[in-house]
Amino acid sequence: MPGREDMPSTLRRSPEKAQRTWEKTHDSAVQTYGEGERSHRTAFAAVKHEFEKVGDHWEPKGRKGPSDRQAAGGGPQRRAATAGGVDANASKDHLMGVARELDVQGRSKMTKPELVEAIQKANTRATVAARSRRG
Repeated sequence: MPGREDMPSTLRRSPEKAQRTWEKTHDSAVQTYGEGERSHRTAFAAVKHEFEKVGDHWEPKGRKGPSDRQAAGGGPQRRAATAGGVDANASKDHLMGVARELDVQGRSKMTKPELVEAIQKANTRATVAARSRRG
């Protein structure tokens, strides 16, 4: 199936349920929209509904639902910035815990939007590092 072959490395390092969600949604979207960016966006939207990106992988969220403003109101015609897998709708306490896990410096003085941005940057650094270790 194309979903397994096209699966991003961050999902390959994630729980099996996240991988199945990506694969099933991606393959269904390919049948509906064809291979390409729209199928990938659709699959990521499904993953983000139940998982959040922490470092170089995806972890289950405490609750199901949209992870950011784009996911909450987005349709295929609306393109807005996303939080890159960070659960921007989570509480500030939750975001502080994620930032602590990722060792984000200065997190105690950050606002919620600043935490989301700092976590996004830490996630990107962790993903780049994980990919470079693999060669």
